[in-house]
This record gives sequence, C-alpha cells and structure tokens, in this order.
Amino acid sequence: MGKIILQASNINKSFTNGASKLMVLENLSFALEKAEIITIMGQSGAGKSTLLNILGTLDSPDTGSLIINGHDVEKLNENELCTLRNRELGFVFQFHNLLPEFTALENILMPNWISNQDSKIAHAHDLLNKVDLMERKDHYPNQLSGGERSRVAVLRAIINEPSMILADEPTGNLDEKNAGKLIDLFIEINKDFGQSIVLTTHNPDIASIGDRKLILNDGQLRTYK
Repeated sequence: MGKIILQASNINKSFTNGASKLMVLENLSFALEKAEIITIMGQSGAGKSTLLNILGTLDSPDTGSLIINGHDVEKLNENELCTLRNRELGFVFQFHNLLPEFTALENILMPNWISNQDSKIAHAHDLLNKVDLMERKDHYPNQLSGGERSRVAVLRAIINEPSMILADEPTGNLDEKNAGKLIDLFIEINKDFGQSIVLTTHNPDIASIGDRKLILNDGQLRTYK
C-alpha cells in the first residue's frame, strides 16, 4: 500500500426538505493513496458531488472525520483551511467555473495569486505549451471552445502542484473527442506529476482509467466491476 494522503472516516451527510430528511452519505469511509487515480460512478442524485465537496473541504459532513496529508480538517480554523485547500487540492468542475473577465493565463494563475507564493508564470507557460494552448493564453473564456476551457480549468487546478485533483463530471459537457482528450490529459498529469485524482463520471469507459473503480449507491462506496 502506498502513502495515504486523504482519509475520510464514517462520513454522514443528510439534507432536510421540510419535515423529511434525505440521507445522502451514510457511514462512508474512503482512503486515497499518493499518485492513485480513483473513479467514482453513480446515478444522478447519488451524492457524488456532495462527496467531492466534502473531500475538498467545500462542505462539511454532519459527522465523521477527514484527514488530508496529516491535517485533521475539523481542527483547522478558516484561514488554515483556506491555505490547505489552496495548496493541497485542485478542483475541476463540470461547468469549468472560469472567471469571464480574466484571460486563460490569468485564470490558470488565479490560485497562485491567491496563495501569495512565488510567481508561477513560467510554469503556467510550460503547462499551456503542454496542452497546445500557448497561442490562446490571452483569450477570454467566451473566446475559447468547450474543449479549450476544460483544459484551462485543469491547468488552473494543477498550477500550485497540489497533492490531489478532485474532478466532478469534468467531461459532462464535452463531445466524445474532447472528452477523450481531457481524460488523456488527466492520465498524463498523473504520470508526469504524480498527483492523485478522484474523478466522478457517468461513463463506464471513462471510469475504466481508475486504479480503483468505485460506485456510490445508497450512501456507500463499493467496488465497481
């Protein structure tokens, strides 16, 4: 077994709607190893996004614990949590969430600017060259294709060289060709930089890239065969 960089234990999460209570995650435990790719399948509404939001510290469980690279998330104050999130976690969302008033290069560098670390502009240029987007670096999101926006979103997620990337249905709005390119990029990033990846998807073909393939059903993660 490799080094465990994320450990979620006995996670419970529910939502209330009036008098009713919906249990989304129930006593869920999950471990992620360094440089591991885990894919998670599940029907819409199964709780995949909720799970990623909790693993990424964007949401809190009702009960349970989350340890990221030795840090007990529950014991961190807001500033410490923001620093951990910025340096250890990279996020890729289905709708990209690029800032429309900033160029592709500026969007990529945003986590670096927030962290107040040394400038990573040279690293950003290297990454843009890697995905053949250097000529598009000064274009705004509305001037980029869906496939180009998705690649910019991935580069933004890895600019601070985080330990892990959390990708929530990243190919959901892409055609088959661009989806394939994006998945190839995730595999390449994992191989070249050793970053762990947790990726949710509806597509069994995409799920097949995982070192471990899981399915979320009835609030629990199980091995997907």
